[in-house]
Amino acid sequence: MNSPKDFLPPTPDSARTIDIVNRGLPRRYRAERRFKIYGVVAICLSLAFLGLLFVTIVGKGYSAFWQTEIKLDIAFDRAFFADALLADANYGAMVKAALSERFPDVSGRRDKRALYDLVSPGAAFQVRKKVIKNPALVGEVQSLWLLANDDVDMLVKGHIDRQLPEGARRLKDNQLAWLDQLDREGRLRKAFNVNFFTNGDSREPELAGIWGAMVGSFYTLTVTLLLSFPIGVAAAVYLEEFAPKNFWTDIIEVNINNLAAVPSIVFGLLGLAVFLNFFGL
Repeated sequence: MNSPKDFLPPTPDSARTIDIVNRGLPRRYRAERRFKIYGVVAICLSLAFLGLLFVTIVGKGYSAFWQTEIKLDIAFDRAFFADALLADANYGAMVKAALSERFPDVSGRRDKRALYDLVSPGAAFQVRKKVIKNPALVGEVQSLWLLANDDVDMLVKGHIDRQLPEGARRLKDNQLAWLDQLDREGRLRKAFNVNFFTNGDSREPELAGIWGAMVGSFYTLTVTLLLSFPIGVAAAVYLEEFAPKNFWTDIIEVNINNLAAVPSIVFGLLGLAVFLNFFGL
């Protein structure tokens, strides 16, 4: 119910206060509009820089989704399997024999080593996998697309300048000539890099993949979710609803705030220093 004071005319002081507020409202509205514009501009700039980051990453790294392969006629000679199981045969020698047969004029240890370097060390494992999957290949000759060396891959992708002097590039003139011959014969191609998604870490760039990192990240996130989520929610409910306000709960809340404010990499480096340097693990 309204009191009699509500119907009284405004006093001069209150009238002056209302006039001051009304005069300041347009300025406050303009400031609020500017603040909104600044916020929108900041968000747009953030999204633009984020897009630029992704474009840069994709622009520089998209070629990793493609990998150079060399087609060789592998002779699964029974002599390679005479005294060994299928898994223990000398598959590297089969790859070298195929290269020597493709380039019979190459002689000398240095030239042969340069020829064999055109193919990745992982090519032997590709041949091994084929034979184990299909033992009927023993005694046969089959054309296989095998992984090229990382230097060959960089050349095909245009990251090595052929015009540089021989001493300034990783591939020699004779290797370029052999690759040109393979290309003319249709034995050089770029194929989708399945190994990038199925392989783990490797010293050989053409064999390296992200499978180990993906699996490790998945298990880390899974374990963290299963352990941290229920414990974190239960601790938050207890601290806010049931725990008494005292010295110990204040310490716990301060530490929780520190954990939330400090980047996790800092705690990781701290733990690394403690466990390695102090405990010697």
